[in-house]
Amino acid sequence: MAIESRIQVTVVYSPAPRDVCEVHFQLASDGTVLQALEASGLLQSFASIDPKHTVVGVWGRKVSLKQALRDGDRVEIYRPLRVDPKIARRERFVRQGARSAGLFVHKRAGAKAGY
Repeated sequence: MAIESRIQVTVVYSPAPRDVCEVHFQLASDGTVLQALEASGLLQSFASIDPKHTVVGVWGRKVSLKQALRDGDRVEIYRPLRVDPKIARRERFVRQGARSAGLFVHKRAGAKAGY
């Protein structure tokens, strides 16, 4: 009679900004990312998570659902971006004004524009 070894896994999902759901549990040592998602219960709690189309990662690196997990791994479920980061930065810059943001904040007296 062999004892099956288990690993400690964490699955994390943020359905909204500043709202984080973190689930810690044990999984069989040959467990995959998909098995971890199913065992976490987050797929049942949040209908917006579709395992086939959702991007997942382990410790910040994108992985496939077939990726084998190791002890202590943190599986992260990523939600899609609502706004392109480049556009959001441009809009923030326009709102703040050119003279009060970025490189232009601390200008030396008598210096050329942008220095």
